[in-house]
Amino acid sequence: MDYAIESTELVKRYGARRALDGLTLAVPRYAVLGLIGPNGAGKTTWMMSIAGLLHLHSGTINLLGCGPFDPALHSGRITLLPQDSELPLESRPIDLLTHYGLLQRLTRREAKRAATEMLREVHLGDRLTATVRSLSHGMRKRVMIAQCFIGSPELVLLDEPLSGLDPREAAHMRTFLTRRRGRQTLVISSHNLNDIEAMCDRVAFIEKGRTVRNTTLEEVVGKNSTLVYRVTREPADYAALTAAVSDATFSFNAETSDLTCRYDSRRFTAEAINRILLPALLAQCDVSTITRGDNLENAYLNQVIGNG
Repeated sequence: MDYAIESTELVKRYGARRALDGLTLAVPRYAVLGLIGPNGAGKTTWMMSIAGLLHLHSGTINLLGCGPFDPALHSGRITLLPQDSELPLESRPIDLLTHYGLLQRLTRREAKRAATEMLREVHLGDRLTATVRSLSHGMRKRVMIAQCFIGSPELVLLDEPLSGLDPREAAHMRTFLTRRRGRQTLVISSHNLNDIEAMCDRVAFIEKGRTVRNTTLEEVVGKNSTLVYRVTREPADYAALTAAVSDATFSFNAETSDLTCRYDSRRFTAEAINRILLPALLAQCDVSTITRGDNLENAYLNQVIGNG
Protein backbone atom coordinates (compact mmCIF):
# COMPACT_ATOMS: atom_id res chain seq x y z
CA MET A 1 0.00 0.00 0.00
CA ASP A 2 1.18 3.52 -0.81
CA TYR A 3 1.26 5.73 2.29
CA ALA A 4 1.19 9.51 2.59
CA ILE A 5 2.32 9.27 6.24
CA GLU A 6 4.26 6.54 8.00
CA SER A 7 5.02 7.37 11.64
CA THR A 8 6.65 4.72 13.81
CA GLU A 9 7.23 4.54 17.57
CA LEU A 10 7.03 8.31 18.07
CA VAL A 11 7.94 9.63 21.52
CA LYS A 12 7.47 13.22 22.63
CA ARG A 13 8.03 14.16 26.27
CA TYR A 14 7.13 17.25 28.24
CA GLY A 15 9.04 16.73 31.44
CA ALA A 16 7.92 13.42 32.92
CA ARG A 17 4.76 13.31 30.78
CA ARG A 18 4.76 11.55 27.43
CA ALA A 19 2.44 13.25 24.95
CA LEU A 20 3.40 10.56 22.43
CA ASP A 21 4.30 7.22 23.94
CA GLY A 22 5.48 5.06 21.06
CA LEU A 23 2.68 6.11 18.72
CA THR A 24 2.65 4.28 15.38
CA LEU A 25 0.24 5.42 12.68
CA ALA A 26 0.22 5.06 8.89
CA VAL A 27 -2.15 6.94 6.58
CA PRO A 28 -2.74 5.59 3.05
CA ARG A 29 -2.38 8.06 0.22
CA TYR A 30 -5.71 9.70 -0.77
CA ALA A 31 -7.45 8.52 2.40
CA VAL A 32 -9.61 10.79 4.55
CA LEU A 33 -8.61 9.72 8.04
CA GLY A 34 -10.52 10.72 11.17
CA LEU A 35 -8.34 11.10 14.27
CA ILE A 36 -10.34 10.31 17.41
CA GLY A 37 -9.42 10.50 21.08
CA PRO A 38 -9.92 12.46 24.29
CA ASN A 39 -8.21 15.74 25.13
CA GLY A 40 -4.56 15.09 25.86
CA ALA A 41 -4.45 11.84 23.89
CA GLY A 42 -1.70 13.15 21.58
CA LYS A 43 -3.66 13.99 18.42
CA THR A 44 -2.47 17.60 18.10
CA THR A 45 1.08 16.68 19.14
CA TRP A 46 1.16 14.03 16.40
CA MET A 47 -0.07 16.52 13.76
CA MET A 48 2.49 19.14 14.81
CA SER A 49 5.23 16.50 14.69
CA ILE A 50 4.22 15.37 11.21
CA ALA A 51 4.34 19.00 10.02
CA GLY A 52 7.86 19.41 11.41
CA LEU A 53 6.88 21.90 14.12
CA LEU A 54 7.93 19.77 17.11
CA HIS A 55 11.17 18.01 17.94
CA LEU A 56 10.62 14.34 18.72
CA HIS A 57 12.67 12.44 21.28
CA SER A 58 12.56 9.25 19.22
CA GLY A 59 10.75 7.55 16.38
CA THR A 60 10.68 7.89 12.60
CA ILE A 61 8.46 9.74 10.12
CA ASN A 62 8.21 9.13 6.39
CA LEU A 63 6.17 11.92 4.82
CA LEU A 64 5.07 11.47 1.18
CA GLY A 65 7.90 8.99 0.70
CA CYS A 66 10.57 11.61 1.39
CA GLY A 67 11.42 11.08 5.06
CA PRO A 68 10.62 13.56 7.87
CA PHE A 69 9.47 17.07 7.06
CA ASP A 70 12.06 18.97 5.02
CA PRO A 71 11.22 22.42 3.61
CA ALA A 72 13.25 21.69 0.49
CA LEU A 73 11.27 18.50 -0.22
CA HIS A 74 7.84 19.21 1.22
CA SER A 75 7.29 22.91 0.61
CA GLY A 76 3.84 23.41 -0.88
CA ARG A 77 2.96 19.72 -0.52
CA ILE A 78 1.58 19.75 3.04
CA THR A 79 -0.64 22.18 4.95
CA LEU A 80 -1.74 22.29 8.58
CA LEU A 81 -4.70 24.02 10.24
CA PRO A 82 -4.04 24.19 14.01
CA GLN A 83 -7.11 24.23 16.22
CA ASP A 84 -6.46 27.67 17.75
CA SER A 85 -4.98 29.46 14.72
CA GLU A 86 -5.74 33.14 14.07
CA LEU A 87 -5.66 35.50 11.09
CA PRO A 88 -4.29 39.06 10.87
CA LEU A 89 -7.30 41.20 11.82
CA GLU A 90 -6.73 44.02 9.32
CA SER A 91 -6.07 41.71 6.36
CA ARG A 92 -8.61 40.84 3.69
CA PRO A 93 -9.41 37.22 2.76
CA ILE A 94 -8.61 37.71 -0.92
CA ASP A 95 -5.21 39.23 -0.08
CA LEU A 96 -4.35 36.53 2.44
CA LEU A 97 -5.17 33.65 0.14
CA THR A 98 -3.47 35.30 -2.83
CA HIS A 99 -0.33 35.66 -0.70
CA TYR A 100 -0.44 31.99 0.24
CA GLY A 101 -0.93 31.10 -3.40
CA LEU A 102 2.26 32.99 -4.24
CA LEU A 103 4.06 31.01 -1.55
CA GLN A 104 2.78 27.89 -3.32
CA ARG A 105 4.64 29.17 -6.41
CA LEU A 106 1.54 30.15 -8.35
CA THR A 107 1.76 33.22 -10.54
CA ARG A 108 -0.04 36.29 -9.18
CA ARG A 109 -2.88 35.80 -11.67
CA GLU A 110 -3.17 32.10 -10.78
CA ALA A 111 -3.00 32.86 -7.06
CA LYS A 112 -5.74 35.48 -7.20
CA ARG A 113 -7.99 33.27 -9.31
CA ALA A 114 -7.46 30.31 -6.98
CA ALA A 115 -8.11 32.51 -3.93
CA THR A 116 -11.35 33.82 -5.40
CA GLU A 117 -12.58 30.36 -6.38
CA MET A 118 -11.69 28.83 -3.01
CA LEU A 119 -13.42 31.60 -1.04
CA ARG A 120 -16.52 31.16 -3.14
CA GLU A 121 -16.43 27.42 -2.44
CA VAL A 122 -16.59 28.11 1.30
CA HIS A 123 -19.48 30.59 0.85
CA LEU A 124 -17.40 33.74 1.29
CA GLY A 125 -17.62 35.12 -2.23
CA ASP A 126 -19.32 38.25 -0.90
CA ARG A 127 -16.60 38.85 1.73
CA LEU A 128 -13.49 38.83 -0.47
CA THR A 129 -12.45 42.37 0.49
CA ALA A 130 -13.90 42.55 4.01
CA THR A 131 -11.41 42.81 6.86
CA VAL A 132 -10.87 39.74 8.97
CA ARG A 133 -11.89 41.85 11.98
CA SER A 134 -15.39 42.22 10.52
CA LEU A 135 -15.87 38.47 10.02
CA SER A 136 -17.59 36.18 12.51
CA HIS A 137 -15.70 33.33 14.15
CA GLY A 138 -17.26 30.83 11.75
CA MET A 139 -16.34 32.95 8.72
CA ARG A 140 -12.73 33.19 9.88
CA LYS A 141 -12.61 29.43 10.30
CA ARG A 142 -13.86 29.00 6.73
CA VAL A 143 -11.14 31.37 5.46
CA MET A 144 -8.55 29.22 7.23
CA ILE A 145 -9.97 26.02 5.75
CA ALA A 146 -9.90 27.59 2.28
CA GLN A 147 -6.30 28.65 2.88
CA CYS A 148 -5.28 25.01 3.44
CA PHE A 149 -6.33 24.02 -0.08
CA ILE A 150 -4.71 26.82 -2.08
CA GLY A 151 -2.24 25.27 -4.52
CA SER A 152 -3.71 21.76 -4.12
CA PRO A 153 -1.30 20.35 -1.50
CA GLU A 154 -0.99 16.58 -1.42
CA LEU A 155 -1.52 16.29 2.36
CA VAL A 156 -3.82 18.42 4.54
CA LEU A 157 -3.90 18.17 8.35
CA LEU A 158 -6.98 19.71 9.98
CA ASP A 159 -7.35 20.03 13.76
CA GLU A 160 -11.04 20.58 14.71
CA PRO A 161 -11.86 22.30 11.38
CA LEU A 162 -15.64 22.48 11.91
CA SER A 163 -15.70 23.82 15.47
CA GLY A 164 -17.59 27.10 15.69
CA LEU A 165 -19.54 26.62 12.46
CA ASP A 166 -23.33 26.85 12.43
CA PRO A 167 -25.17 23.65 11.37
CA ARG A 168 -25.77 24.79 7.78
CA GLU A 169 -22.15 25.80 7.16
CA ALA A 170 -20.86 22.72 8.97
CA ALA A 171 -22.88 20.57 6.56
CA HIS A 172 -21.52 22.52 3.60
CA MET A 173 -17.93 22.17 4.83
CA ARG A 174 -18.39 18.42 5.33
CA THR A 175 -19.34 18.20 1.66
CA PHE A 176 -16.42 20.48 0.71
CA LEU A 177 -13.94 18.22 2.51
CA THR A 178 -15.48 14.95 1.35
CA ARG A 179 -15.08 16.03 -2.28
CA ARG A 180 -11.28 15.91 -1.75
CA ARG A 181 -11.38 12.14 -1.24
CA GLY A 182 -9.31 10.43 -3.90
CA ARG A 183 -7.58 13.69 -4.84
CA GLN A 184 -5.70 14.61 -1.66
CA THR A 185 -4.87 12.93 1.65
CA LEU A 186 -6.74 14.47 4.58
CA VAL A 187 -6.32 13.89 8.31
CA ILE A 188 -9.16 15.39 10.36
CA SER A 189 -9.15 15.55 14.14
CA SER A 190 -12.55 16.13 15.75
CA HIS A 191 -14.50 15.36 18.92
CA ASN A 192 -17.69 15.34 16.83
CA LEU A 193 -17.91 11.71 15.78
CA ASN A 194 -20.92 12.39 13.55
CA ASP A 195 -18.68 14.68 11.48
CA ILE A 196 -15.95 12.04 11.32
CA GLU A 197 -18.45 9.39 10.26
CA ALA A 198 -19.84 11.64 7.53
CA MET A 199 -16.47 12.67 6.06
CA CYS A 200 -13.91 9.92 6.59
CA ASP A 201 -13.22 6.53 5.06
CA ARG A 202 -10.69 5.57 7.76
CA VAL A 203 -10.45 6.23 11.49
CA ALA A 204 -7.67 5.99 14.08
CA PHE A 205 -8.33 5.84 17.82
CA ILE A 206 -5.63 7.52 19.92
CA GLU A 207 -5.35 6.94 23.68
CA LYS A 208 -2.56 8.12 26.00
CA GLY A 209 -0.11 8.78 23.21
CA ARG A 210 -0.66 5.47 21.44
CA THR A 211 -2.73 4.22 18.52
CA VAL A 212 -5.23 1.62 19.69
CA ARG A 213 -6.94 1.14 16.34
CA ASN A 214 -6.36 2.25 12.74
CA THR A 215 -8.61 0.79 10.06
CA THR A 216 -11.45 1.53 7.66
CA LEU A 217 -14.62 3.17 8.92
CA GLU A 218 -16.60 0.28 7.45
CA GLU A 219 -14.72 -2.21 9.59
CA VAL A 220 -15.01 -0.14 12.77
CA VAL A 221 -18.79 0.22 12.57
CA GLY A 222 -19.23 -3.39 11.45
CA LYS A 223 -21.15 -2.58 8.30
CA ASN A 224 -20.79 -6.16 7.10
CA SER A 225 -21.35 -7.85 10.47
CA THR A 226 -23.83 -5.69 12.42
CA LEU A 227 -27.52 -4.91 12.05
CA VAL A 228 -29.31 -2.38 14.26
CA TYR A 229 -33.08 -2.68 14.66
CA ARG A 230 -35.08 0.27 16.03
CA VAL A 231 -37.83 -1.52 17.97
CA THR A 232 -40.93 -0.44 19.89
CA ARG A 233 -39.85 -2.30 23.04
CA GLU A 234 -37.13 -4.62 24.26
CA PRO A 235 -37.71 -8.25 23.25
CA ALA A 236 -38.77 -10.38 26.22
CA ASP A 237 -37.53 -13.68 24.78
CA TYR A 238 -33.90 -13.47 23.65
CA ALA A 239 -33.75 -17.25 23.51
CA ALA A 240 -36.07 -17.16 20.50
CA LEU A 241 -33.69 -14.74 18.76
CA THR A 242 -30.57 -16.79 19.46
CA ALA A 243 -32.44 -19.92 18.37
CA ALA A 244 -33.07 -18.25 15.01
CA VAL A 245 -29.41 -17.18 14.59
CA SER A 246 -27.36 -19.33 16.95
CA ASP A 247 -24.01 -17.59 16.46
CA ALA A 248 -25.32 -14.02 16.78
CA THR A 249 -25.04 -11.81 19.86
CA PHE A 250 -27.65 -9.25 20.86
CA SER A 251 -27.59 -6.06 22.92
CA PHE A 252 -30.33 -3.54 23.65
CA ASN A 253 -29.97 0.22 24.20
CA ALA A 254 -32.92 1.39 26.29
CA GLU A 255 -32.23 5.07 25.56
CA THR A 256 -32.53 4.69 21.79
CA SER A 257 -34.66 1.50 21.65
CA ASP A 258 -32.03 -0.03 19.39
CA LEU A 259 -31.47 -3.77 19.30
CA THR A 260 -28.02 -4.58 17.92
CA CYS A 261 -27.33 -7.92 16.30
CA ARG A 262 -23.70 -8.88 15.65
CA TYR A 263 -23.14 -11.90 13.42
CA ASP A 264 -20.44 -13.79 11.56
CA SER A 265 -20.22 -12.20 8.11
CA ARG A 266 -18.39 -15.28 6.84
CA ARG A 267 -21.55 -17.35 7.43
CA PHE A 268 -24.37 -14.89 6.86
CA THR A 269 -25.24 -11.91 4.72
CA ALA A 270 -27.36 -9.07 6.11
CA GLU A 271 -30.23 -10.24 3.90
CA ALA A 272 -29.99 -13.77 5.29
CA ILE A 273 -29.99 -12.50 8.88
CA ASN A 274 -33.12 -10.44 8.23
CA ARG A 275 -34.88 -13.36 6.58
CA ILE A 276 -34.16 -15.65 9.55
CA LEU A 277 -34.40 -13.20 12.44
CA LEU A 278 -37.27 -10.88 11.59
CA PRO A 279 -40.09 -13.43 12.11
CA ALA A 280 -38.85 -14.14 15.65
CA LEU A 281 -38.35 -10.44 16.36
CA LEU A 282 -41.69 -9.27 14.93
CA ALA A 283 -43.47 -11.82 17.09
CA GLN A 284 -42.32 -9.78 20.11
CA CYS A 285 -42.28 -6.16 18.94
CA ASP A 286 -42.55 -3.88 15.91
CA VAL A 287 -39.51 -2.69 13.95
CA SER A 288 -39.40 0.84 12.55
CA THR A 289 -35.94 0.90 10.93
CA ILE A 290 -33.07 -1.45 10.13
CA THR A 291 -29.53 -0.09 9.76
CA ARG A 292 -26.41 -1.89 8.58
CA GLY A 293 -23.54 -1.18 10.95
CA ASP A 294 -23.35 0.50 14.33
CA ASN A 295 -22.72 4.23 14.67
CA LEU A 296 -19.14 5.42 15.18
CA GLU A 297 -19.78 6.76 18.69
CA ASN A 298 -20.92 3.37 19.95
CA ALA A 299 -18.04 1.62 18.20
CA TYR A 300 -15.52 4.03 19.73
CA LEU A 301 -16.95 3.77 23.24
CA ASN A 302 -17.05 -0.03 23.01
CA GLN A 303 -13.39 0.00 21.95
CA VAL A 304 -12.39 2.29 24.81
CA ILE A 305 -14.40 0.37 27.40
CA GLY A 306 -13.06 -2.91 26.05
CA ASN A 307 -9.44 -1.69 26.41
CA GLY A 308 -10.18 -0.15 29.80
